[in-house]
Amino acid sequence: MAVSVTLPALGESVTEGTVTRWLKAEGEQVEADEPLLEVSTDKVDTEIPAPAAGTLASIKVAEDETVEVGAELAVIDDGASPPQAGDGSGAESEAAQQPEPTPAAQAEQPAAQPQAAPEQPAPEQPAPAAAPAGGSAEGTDVVLPALGESVTEGTVTRWLKQVGESVETDEPLLEVSTDKVDTEIPAPAAGTLLEIVVGEDETAEVGAKLAVIGSGAAAAAPAEAPAQPAPAPAQPEPAPAPAQQAPPQAAPAQAPAPAPAPAAQPQPAAPAQAPAPAQAPAPAAPAPSAAENEGAYVTPLVRKLAAEHGVNLASVKGTGVGGRIRKQDVTAAAEAARQAAQQAPQAAAPKAAAAPLEPSPLRGQTVKLPRVRKLIGDNMMKALHGQAQLSSMVEVDVTKIMKLRARAKDSFAQREGVKLSPMPFFVKAAVQALKGHAGINARLNEDEGTITYFDAENVGIAVDSEKGLMTPVIKAAGDLNIAGIARKTAELAGNVRANKISPDDLAGATFTISNTGSRGALFDTIIVPPNQAAILGVGATVKRPVVLDHPDLGETIAVRHMTYLTLSYDHRLVDGADAARYLTAVKEILEAGEFEVELGL
Repeated sequence: MAVSVTLPALGESVTEGTVTRWLKAEGEQVEADEPLLEVSTDKVDTEIPAPAAGTLASIKVAEDETVEVGAELAVIDDGASPPQAGDGSGAESEAAQQPEPTPAAQAEQPAAQPQAAPEQPAPEQPAPAAAPAGGSAEGTDVVLPALGESVTEGTVTRWLKQVGESVETDEPLLEVSTDKVDTEIPAPAAGTLLEIVVGEDETAEVGAKLAVIGSGAAAAAPAEAPAQPAPAPAQPEPAPAPAQQAPPQAAPAQAPAPAPAPAAQPQPAAPAQAPAPAQAPAPAAPAPSAAENEGAYVTPLVRKLAAEHGVNLASVKGTGVGGRIRKQDVTAAAEAARQAAQQAPQAAAPKAAAAPLEPSPLRGQTVKLPRVRKLIGDNMMKALHGQAQLSSMVEVDVTKIMKLRARAKDSFAQREGVKLSPMPFFVKAAVQALKGHAGINARLNEDEGTITYFDAENVGIAVDSEKGLMTPVIKAAGDLNIAGIARKTAELAGNVRANKISPDDLAGATFTISNTGSRGALFDTIIVPPNQAAILGVGATVKRPVVLDHPDLGETIAVRHMTYLTLSYDHRLVDGADAARYLTAVKEILEAGEFEVELGL
């Protein structure tokens, strides 16, 4: 019969998705839960699995077309039988498996084989079928944790483990997508995955049970079940029909199958069947290697991230389950490549710099505007049209800061466990100056006709990620020292790039800092985020000749480390003089460079 493939709910606020690529063509065979197509929304890129095994009869939505949640994407012809092989066969297959290796069971081959053979096709789909059905498994519950203050539910996008597989404590167990963040849920305990309660593309509320983890002994039978499909892949079509009629008819249906049966009846064949469970892992072994070598299980996000960073997936060793390449692996490979390029001799620098100058594959093309890009654009337009924005700029001599950093970076890294970049100095100076300039750390409440002056400095740090610009927040940054700011900045930036940032980490900013100089820009006229009065842009630090008024030498020229600081602000709250006073305060703090005590110097 025909099985409809529909676009599942991919988040509370997601109403539609765009088909980016079909992984199967019409007429091809598909397996249950095999990736069928890739879909992109404004929040997540994901693969849609096949809901049933069969033939892809027709594709209803072409690539680059956008449809609403629930729309029909394709039709699979499942041969009319697989649904009948469902829930009840799991217990029978377990009963049939245990007598099979014993001589006593082999002596009863004429009676035992008819029951074991029809059940063998059923374990082909035990993982998805047994997951929702088995409500009696006992062990440690895996529940959907709270993923943010405003997040009430999440959608399971991918299970990284299957029923019967062993898991370690804190090992990634599944991937969950919400309307704000995509993240991995770790295993709360070590053991064996006994039951999957919520299948892929299903949505569950926070606190709902997703799976059950128990001891290894409890899952011995399910673990053996997948071993049986190996000898019986050719029998699924004829077996279900006799199995539905009556056990006596199953024996005639198995008449062609005595090829394995006579081999099992003689005594020499008994040892041959006994190793079958030991060989069960063999079929599972090629899957990880195929996923690792051919990228069959590499998600669209990982592919996109690798393309953006110029990372060859064939050279990346995956740390995920079965060697699966994860986003963390790609970012680590990109970071290693960047460090190698920085440490390379200057003679090799032109070669490294020449690679990004290759012609873009987008040249000469007209493509559809990505939804993420459209949302960012809409938000920026709203911010510009909703505020009277203006920018002011000062030039800062950060020579003392750079010398302090050079002296302290080695001991700081050993003591704090993170690198000492120039950014914590700018954050520290910015929040210190905010304490004396409340109008910069404020919000205009238009509907109420009031102004809120915040009593804490919650600083948003703009981070470039594969999804676009994201701004995690350092809460109470005004209470932190240089080391605390450095640790929190590294933690948040790492979580953003690893796609592990929580919605709470992205909310609550009262002031924002954007390090536009990290990519070499001297300065930028940044846009003030909604519900904030201002944003500070930090330009690139460059060495330039500067005129100094030396107490002994008088006016002289020296090479100094110089940086531009830009403050964009809402002119309805902040006047130009207010902005200039704040920037001057930040400039004085940085140029004084009195951070020796905090750095342990």
